Amino acid sequence: MIRAVVFDVGECLVDETKEYGTWADWLGVPRHTFAAMFGAVIAQGRDYRETFLEFDPGFDLSAQREARAAAGQPEHFDESDLYPDVRPALAQLREAGLWLGIAGNQTVRAGRILRDLFSRDVDLIGTSDDWGASKPDSEFFVRVAEVVPFMPGEILYVGDRVDNDLRPGAAAGMHTALVHRGPWATIQWNTAEARELPTFRVETLRELPELIGKFNASAR
Repeated sequence: MIRAVVFDVGECLVDETKEYGTWADWLGVPRHTFAAMFGAVIAQGRDYRETFLEFDPGFDLSAQREARAAAGQPEHFDESDLYPDVRPALAQLREAGLWLGIAGNQTVRAGRILRDLFSRDVDLIGTSDDWGASKPDSEFFVRVAEVVPFMPGEILYVGDRVDNDLRPGAAAGMHTALVHRGPWATIQWNTAEARELPTFRVETLRELPELIGKFNASAR
């Protein structure tokens, strides 16, 4: 049975359109040009951070994050950046008695924002910076398994990426769900792995309560 649901952050809970737009502005390139290169890098199976290098070969993401903060333009997201199904889905899952968590590749700053937004809605919020391990490293999912009070086979990890979320989550013995939104899911959606690997494929997070309910009923 699935007893816990753990969510990725970017393009699962948070629409990152605005944030990547501000990175294009910071680099001084048109937003549509940055978005096109971003998609090309993903489609080639490369690390998304290589997008920045295409425009600035010496780009250091960590250093540039600090530079943006020093310039009064830190990375930021808030309630307006959440996908509209997030709050209803969390409420339904909580009502169904499921343990809920949020865990993704996020900075310390992002972790503080997440806690401000979700501390009353979920049982755990963890980030790669908190744990010193980032997806798709298996150690990240070891940390998830350590903090969730259920066995890996009772955890559903929900994300938008086959490479970062589904593949390592399944390797850790967890169930997985692929949500169809954002650049990664859009590009990967029709691949064999995206069709065959996840326990669930959903267009919206609001599908999860019913799917989990049916899955658990069949497991009894």
